[in-house]
Amino acid sequence: MWREGEGQRGTKASPIVGKHLVFSFLTTDANDMVRPVHRDAMPALLMDQAEREQWMNAPMEAALMLQRPAANEAVRVVLAGPKEDLGAPPYE
Repeated sequence: MWREGEGQRGTKASPIVGKHLVFSFLTTDANDMVRPVHRDAMPALLMDQAEREQWMNAPMEAALMLQRPAANEAVRVVLAGPKEDLGAPPYE
């Protein structure tokens, strides 16, 4: 979900002030695969067409039932090691 936000982004050394497109997503508790990297949360994942249909068309109470950790086998680590934050270009 994209929305417009206004404020400061970027690094402390090189802040970018103004309007930005901000990506938002729904999180849930971390599963066993994600917890070593980020102990508090992970994105809520819609794993198949039925879940995508439920998210888009069901009453809110039924859609929010999808806000749960993905099965451990549904997630895999593709990169590990020290974080290297090279920064990101500003969005126009």
